[in-house]
Amino acid sequence: MDHAHYVAEFSYALAFMTGLLGSGHCLGMCGGLVSGFFMKLNAKGVWPYLAYHGARISIYAVVGLAAASLGAVLVASGAIGLAQGVLQIIAGVIVILLGLDLLGVSPIRNTHGFAPVAWLRLQFVTATRKGPVVGSVIGGAINGLMPCSMTMAMAVQATTAPSPPEGMLLMLAFGAGTLPSMLSASFLFGKLGPALRGWLLKGAALFVILLGASTLWQGVRFYLVMHKLVG
Repeated sequence: MDHAHYVAEFSYALAFMTGLLGSGHCLGMCGGLVSGFFMKLNAKGVWPYLAYHGARISIYAVVGLAAASLGAVLVASGAIGLAQGVLQIIAGVIVILLGLDLLGVSPIRNTHGFAPVAWLRLQFVTATRKGPVVGSVIGGAINGLMPCSMTMAMAVQATTAPSPPEGMLLMLAFGAGTLPSMLSASFLFGKLGPALRGWLLKGAALFVILLGASTLWQGVRFYLVMHKLVG
């Protein structure tokens, strides 16, 4: 296994563990929304649940694809080697800051999402009127666009992926990690105490910081090597 493949698999594993350990954060941030959504929808059977979470994770995949494509454009627009190193350094720092934000110790708080929050809330609230499956698709897609430091950290990390498909896979790995908690949100919400949710969030934040530090270190090494080659 070469170094590039090892780094890619390492990132996928960290992304998955971030989603998995972020269960407490997911339940705290979205558990009530998801529970309330399905109670209002009065869904029967498994299809609305599959539609909801399929749409949510599909949004993550699209974000990962777009982020990796943006990263590729940024790299191609300058001195390729140096630009790639700089992009990894910047992404690593941002991911670390988002991890610290999850821990509540960052000097910069993340208040951004992928779309206007008021518009997202309106669409989410009215989605249940569209029917069990269509409404679930809309609700899941909106959920995937909601502001979240973990999702934002993974999206920033995806900008450093070697290719757009690998950026998509990174976000899919993260989304897969969130499935256990989000699928069970309707009956687990409120049963995980605040202390346990807090510890799970800390674990997820540490994985985010580790992912950012790994990317930062790779960027510094890559930049120094390429600087010597082009200098």
